[in-house]
Amino acid sequence: MSAPMDVARKVADAVLYEGYLLYPYRASAAKNRLRWQFGVLVPPAYTATAEPSASVTECLADGAAHALLRLRLRFLHVKERRVERLRRGRFVPVAELDCDGVTHLTFDEATAREVEAVVPMPGLVGAERAVRVRLPGDRAERPITAASGEVLGRVVTAHRPVRAVLRIAAERQDGPYGLLKVRVRVENAAEAPPAATREEALRHSLVAAHLLLAVTSGAFLSLTDPPEWARPAARGCRNVNTWPVLVGEPGRRDVVLSSPIILDDHPGIAPESPGDLFDATEIDEILHLRTLTLTEEEKREARATDPRAAEIIDRAGDLPPELLERLHGAIRRLGPPATPPSSSPSPPSWSASRPSSSGPSPGPRRRGSSSGPSGPSRPSEAEEDGRVTVAGVEIGRGARVRLTPGARRADAHDMFLTGRTAQVEAVLRDVDGTRYLAVTLDDDPGADLHRSHGRFLYFAPDEVEPVVADGVGPVVPDGEAGT
Repeated sequence: MSAPMDVARKVADAVLYEGYLLYPYRASAAKNRLRWQFGVLVPPAYTATAEPSASVTECLADGAAHALLRLRLRFLHVKERRVERLRRGRFVPVAELDCDGVTHLTFDEATAREVEAVVPMPGLVGAERAVRVRLPGDRAERPITAASGEVLGRVVTAHRPVRAVLRIAAERQDGPYGLLKVRVRVENAAEAPPAATREEALRHSLVAAHLLLAVTSGAFLSLTDPPEWARPAARGCRNVNTWPVLVGEPGRRDVVLSSPIILDDHPGIAPESPGDLFDATEIDEILHLRTLTLTEEEKREARATDPRAAEIIDRAGDLPPELLERLHGAIRRLGPPATPPSSSPSPPSWSASRPSSSGPSPGPRRRGSSSGPSGPSRPSEAEEDGRVTVAGVEIGRGARVRLTPGARRADAHDMFLTGRTAQVEAVLRDVDGTRYLAVTLDDDPGADLHRSHGRFLYFAPDEVEPVVADGVGPVVPDGEAGT
């Protein structure tokens, strides 16, 4: 059963390293100062944030009553990396240390961990099996030595102990094919002081935690599109902080990936992708081209930030032109011509949305494409929400606002949007209850095209100001009353 697992590994690796280190891959970048945001299971005693200590996966399998169930728990184990300078015979922690043109930074890394368990399905029906995970801590030192032989300092790396428990059970469901509901609860069982900082708690956490499940006989059912006879059982599945999908070639149903990022069944990695960029929701071409624009000083810092970042910098610089050309796009299939857009704008499609970047959140996130080079990302799993109050003024579709991107933004393009006016196309709410405004720029000659395709820029209510007429209310274009 290792072969189907290996087929799913590429997609699982994309989940594992989603958000590990974001472009521009430097420790000083604002977006890399609040790290490890996906699939984080913190110690139960740590409650300073809304991050959970456990996840629950429930999925359906038919014809698997006598199968073996193989599970792989995969996650990142944060590794503390501290740089110390030698001063008067003592090692003193410092933010960075230069030695012969090489910079050494104090910046945490992570080690990929994988734990496997195989359990007979008959023993899980009506019972629960607990699999305990124990990772001991460790510590290593590496001297920083100049070409002259003088020891200038050292790099100290350390893993803190991690403890976890997998609680596995199964129960029979109503149906004609021996349907089973498989349940796996992943719990962080590590001890961390309640007053610990998030940085300290993360070192005892399971980061980007996800599961691969496989059966030796029978098959899993899609929860996204189950057969009609299994829909009641599918509706009864409860997934908390994770989402299970079928993986492998289309048509295969023997492996499930339960991910903290919402995926469609049978997700795949584009064959043109030359390597991991730590942001599977972005476009390889954009990230490679942006990486090439880094200055030599920025590349030097990126290489010092993380060994994996150094690999990206080198790969982007060495990518042959013929491989770079492949990133411009590919036609996967041909279909009938698209129907002309209607005269009135339709609600935006959320089939390819990506997570917002406002900070850690306990729910699973959808993987998809970016909203474009400017403005924020699309909020995940958003739905129409009518109106929202901004500075005491009710804002709805058709209203005009002035953009004031907040300090939490990390994209340099946002500076070009500050002060510009825009029309509100929709007020949306995501799965966390956070509201967003979908807007088109007033001075954008392509606004009608963006509107017809549902391609908008997205802003939080505190990142806009209402544009009022004579102080009486938001300006609404002729013939477009707000909803």
